[in-house]
Amino acid sequence: MKAIPFIKMDGLGNDFVIIDCRKTQEVVSLTAREIENIANRRTGIGFDQLFILTDSDKADVKMTIYNGDGSLAAACGNGSRCIASLIFEEKPSKKEVLIEAPKNRILKAYNNGQISVNMGAPDFSWQGIGLAEEKDTSNLTGLLPNMSACGVSMGNPHAVFFVEDVSKIDLAKVGPLVEHNPLFVNRTNVEFAQVLSPSKILMRIWERGAGITQACGSGASATLAAAYKKGLSSNKAEIVMPGGSLTIENKNGEILMAGPVHKAFIGQFYI
Repeated sequence: MKAIPFIKMDGLGNDFVIIDCRKTQEVVSLTAREIENIANRRTGIGFDQLFILTDSDKADVKMTIYNGDGSLAAACGNGSRCIASLIFEEKPSKKEVLIEAPKNRILKAYNNGQISVNMGAPDFSWQGIGLAEEKDTSNLTGLLPNMSACGVSMGNPHAVFFVEDVSKIDLAKVGPLVEHNPLFVNRTNVEFAQVLSPSKILMRIWERGAGITQACGSGASATLAAAYKKGLSSNKAEIVMPGGSLTIENKNGEILMAGPVHKAFIGQFYI
């Protein structure tokens, strides 16, 4: 058996296992079954996403992201903030951290009391979201009875439903139905949002490949982007999730996300 060191972190309860290969210079390659075993909250460590960090010739660090079912993830906002916080710890004099994310995206992160990440511009095109056919992405119908969603990509696909009361949504039932709808070629994340005011939105999340989570940075970013596009919010709002709040701002067409991070513990697991 081989021991693999890891760091456990979370952003608002959205939790991650981080394997830093920059430290050991060893390549860590995990099968989908091994990732599922690590994700198990009874017999493993438990996580929403798993990160493998490697050196990058384009940025301060490169991250590869896996969901709890072993599938590759394209983006993770809270996880990106956790990774950025590790780099700021290593290099406290830095004003800006660059993270090489999947799909060759470079994310910029800042430390202004809270860790913030520029998630880039939201993509409302049907091709960018990964729909099976051309649709009006601001009004996706047929996903759930008597409801429509706004589709948006933040590097990963999202379907955002605006509802009167998020507490009345049976997320465990409807989340998988939308995630696996054939319209989404690569499945989708699913958000249900309740606009309390132009500057405050309640949101619950079903994450692609992970299920119900306490918070989701890309989901909060997608929700603000969709609310602003539809005229339901101002360009900056507090997104309140079961795990806590993020401040999301649409600034010059790009989404800035800020909030706390938490390092829980370090350890090692065996494969």
